[in-house]
Amino acid sequence: MSKPPIHAFFVGRALAEALYEQLESAATNALAELGKFDAEQRQRLRQFTDRVAERANREAELAMQTRNAGSPSSSDADIQPADLQATIDDLRAEVARVRSELQRYRSSLS
Repeated sequence: MSKPPIHAFFVGRALAEALYEQLESAATNALAELGKFDAEQRQRLRQFTDRVAERANREAELAMQTRNAGSPSSSDADIQPADLQATIDDLRAEVARVRSELQRYRSSLS
């Protein structure tokens, strides 16, 4: 009579150890996959930012070449502040024109 309870104890103990090993293995594999996924995503993000930066640099170089082709006789240091201020003034004037047109349009609707 003492053998079946002792045998059940050892079977239960073996079952618990086997389940623990399976759980440990599953958790280890899941964490490994998560780490691998994280590393891949970081690599993809790094590649994406590199491509964006490279594209921006190419477009900036192209814009500078186009700008320099328009005025080859003067240097950028002399032109840049004046051109920037002129561009800002032109944009402000355009915004003012758009605002007045918008006000005129809104008043015609009323």
